[in-house]
Amino acid sequence: MAPSVHACPWCYIGKARFEQGLAAFAHRDQVEVVHRSFELDPNRAKGETGPVIPMLAKKYGRTIEEAQSMEEHVASNARSEGLEYRTEGRDHGNTFDIHRLLHLAKARGRQDALLNLAYRANFAEERSVFDAEILLELAVEAGLDADEARAVLADEDAYADDVRADEREAAELGATGVPFFVLDRRYGVSGGQPAEVFTQALEQAWQGRAITPIGADAAACDTDGSCEVPQPGAHA
Repeated sequence: MAPSVHACPWCYIGKARFEQGLAAFAHRDQVEVVHRSFELDPNRAKGETGPVIPMLAKKYGRTIEEAQSMEEHVASNARSEGLEYRTEGRDHGNTFDIHRLLHLAKARGRQDALLNLAYRANFAEERSVFDAEILLELAVEAGLDADEARAVLADEDAYADDVRADEREAAELGATGVPFFVLDRRYGVSGGQPAEVFTQALEQAWQGRAITPIGADAAACDTDGSCEVPQPGAHA
């Protein structure tokens, strides 16, 4: 299980690394991947958005130039995994509607497709995932019915219980930040670990061994919306 937060850069990077690690796992065809909801900054009001760079500067007490450098470092991690990442022009906001729409996509067998499109829109393109019309466009691109997706976005109760259930489960499983991967509902791997760590964890879980915590300080995002940014040259 990988809690899905499309506003979390380390989830974007961690998903790519996990998929690389899974590709190297001998029993990959017998692994089912399920994405769960986990909100960053859940107390932010719906519709309240703002640019990322000033938010980082304020949150970490940095200058705008330092915040920009932090974003560039994250971008270098993303690009090393073959991911596009733009460091300017992105916004941040409440992700609850995106999670609700992802539950619709899950019910229709299109969850991974929508999640990938949301990541790409947020981190690589000039499309805000906090705009309802853009979310609708992404849903259609992922293969969902436009009218059904529009109805979910218009009804604040649609799939809300599913999102809250995921968040409770994440808490029960020990997730205090993301990305957080749970293997066989027994073993947890936290942070955007290197691909080989995921392969090793999958092998240990398959063999029924307890997973030794590896790279516990890997970059992750917390529930207050803050995302670690290792200093340039540090392992992420």
